[in-house]
Amino acid sequence: MSSSRVLIVGGTGHMGRRMVRASLALGHPTYVLFRDENINDMEKVELLLDLKQEGAHLVSGSFDDRDSLVRAVRDVDVVISAVAGNHIQDAILEQLKLVDILKEMGHIKRFLPSEFGMDPDRMADALPPGNQLFKDKSRVRRAIEEAGIPHTYVSGNCYAGYFLGGLGEIAKGLIPPRKHVTLFGDGNVKAVWNDEKDIATYVVKAAHDPRTLNKAIFVRPPANVLSQREVVQIWEKLIGHELHKACISAEDWLKTMEGKPLGLQVAIVHNIHLFYEGCLANFELSSAEEASKLYPEVKYTTVEEYLKRYV
Repeated sequence: MSSSRVLIVGGTGHMGRRMVRASLALGHPTYVLFRDENINDMEKVELLLDLKQEGAHLVSGSFDDRDSLVRAVRDVDVVISAVAGNHIQDAILEQLKLVDILKEMGHIKRFLPSEFGMDPDRMADALPPGNQLFKDKSRVRRAIEEAGIPHTYVSGNCYAGYFLGGLGEIAKGLIPPRKHVTLFGDGNVKAVWNDEKDIATYVVKAAHDPRTLNKAIFVRPPANVLSQREVVQIWEKLIGHELHKACISAEDWLKTMEGKPLGLQVAIVHNIHLFYEGCLANFELSSAEEASKLYPEVKYTTVEEYLKRYV
């Protein structure tokens, strides 16, 4: 794989920082776009300085300053967006601005928009309010395609830090429970659970791979295609005892949305598609679409290996 100059937009975020480190580890000159005005978050400043010490180049820029984005993009070959999803409407508008700039400049070899979860184009029948997220992400995809920008889309599925940490119950905490767990339905619907570091590595590899040009790929390594019940059983084996299990129907689960903030409502609806409908694993993939088959040299983290860190 040849070396390319890579710009990571959103490089201090949950996925962005992992992509910066993956890009550096794979030998690419890596640039991190950051807003230098009004930075009053000490942890973010320390992270930026750490990334700089690790070899990243810091590039000052802002979506409110178009010229700064043009300067940031001008000297790179690949752009990976990892803008945060907690402010999704802002993130969509920012990405559309970026698409406009990439179209105008015309030299970028590959653009990867910020997605990395469920494939939005497969979620046309998603329930509200979560459906708007997929509509907006698909809107970015169509803008990229209409602009003729070389691209790759990556579906990373369930982030282990959020989903394995709670054994599927992301609203209950980020540390696996040792007493009881709630199973969605009967707990037997397959999902896909991936270490964020592995997702980042696959993203950077795909960004430089001619086989993935203008295509979507999916991080679905065979050992990590597991039901929630199977994940719980792995955890029980590691801690040496069984958890008390309660099952909740889809209807009762949806009722838990009442009175919740919008962001939590979206997460609750997403769980319907993940753990009741099995949207991550209920369709076939070819070897050319699945990341662990495209890149067998990557030793991905299994669910059991990931859960061992909590024991």
